[in-house]
Amino acid sequence: MDLTTTYMGMALKNPIVPSSSPLSESLDGIRRMEDAGAAAVVMYSLFEEQITLESHQLDHFLSYGTDGFAEALSYFPDMATFKVGPDEYLNLIRRAKKAVGIPIIGSLNGVSTGGWIQYAREIEEAGANALELNVYYIPTDLEMTGAEVEEMYLSILRDVKNAISIPVAVKLSPFFSATANMAYRLAGAGANALVLFNRFYQPDFDLENLEVVPHLVLSNSNELRLPLRWVAILYGRVPADFAVTTGIHALEDVLKGLMAGAKVTMMASELLQSGVQRISQVLEGMVQWMEEYEYESVAQMQGSMSQQRVAEPTAFERANYMKVLGSWRPDPAGQLF
Repeated sequence: MDLTTTYMGMALKNPIVPSSSPLSESLDGIRRMEDAGAAAVVMYSLFEEQITLESHQLDHFLSYGTDGFAEALSYFPDMATFKVGPDEYLNLIRRAKKAVGIPIIGSLNGVSTGGWIQYAREIEEAGANALELNVYYIPTDLEMTGAEVEEMYLSILRDVKNAISIPVAVKLSPFFSATANMAYRLAGAGANALVLFNRFYQPDFDLENLEVVPHLVLSNSNELRLPLRWVAILYGRVPADFAVTTGIHALEDVLKGLMAGAKVTMMASELLQSGVQRISQVLEGMVQWMEEYEYESVAQMQGSMSQQRVAEPTAFERANYMKVLGSWRPDPAGQLF
């Protein structure tokens, strides 16, 4: 079976790429993912705040005036607790490029234009084959319009593209009011790939201590439906490669992502829960499945279930919504199904 695919111009041996996670914080972790069969690795994110802290600007703005209310200092983590700082991050990329034979994709996480974008160039110079731009932004300003939020994403992308020559992927939020238009505009602004979707981690309330606390919830396969739907809708219409992330856990998830139109499927939660050996297990399952259903290559299945290819294109739009709402039936035994 031919498992090869291409992503942002990179020839990959298969379509499974570990997404940004703590597994890539060490050279050993990157090596273990390659040994398990990973086709490429997206590095752990380097945050704009970490970079800004290095220039001694963030410390002033975080601490100035915060004595006025007790909780203020707890909203931002102590940047010194991050295991991988800017210099260490670049050095890890250099070491990884020498130690492994698969592409290394850098990851920058930021929300503004500014000097931190110069690190895109430094990531390229360190040897990264591509860069994933993760704009993790929640617009809470009552005066900020949707158009302004969209322009912020586009401006950051343009600045990064002007700084480097390696391919750039944008990890996109699912919360745009016009997702298709935004995807199209990002591709027009130079995005070589779109990664669907970024997971926004929601805070929780600690009722004992009356504090707002971080709460990590790993994904599950049910979350695949949202990126699956949008990749299937955008495939063949937006001139960019697609990566499906969030909800990729099992063989079936990988197959669905590819059939929707993704060039690669990205795993993180499954590897954190079950270990990196899940990559080789899923790849073995892919070969068996393709033999059983007479697929010769990954390319043969890519986009085969996209909106352009299915017999009922409206299944991805209102018709599917109506059918789902009308599909519930009570179980005669009293159970719901």
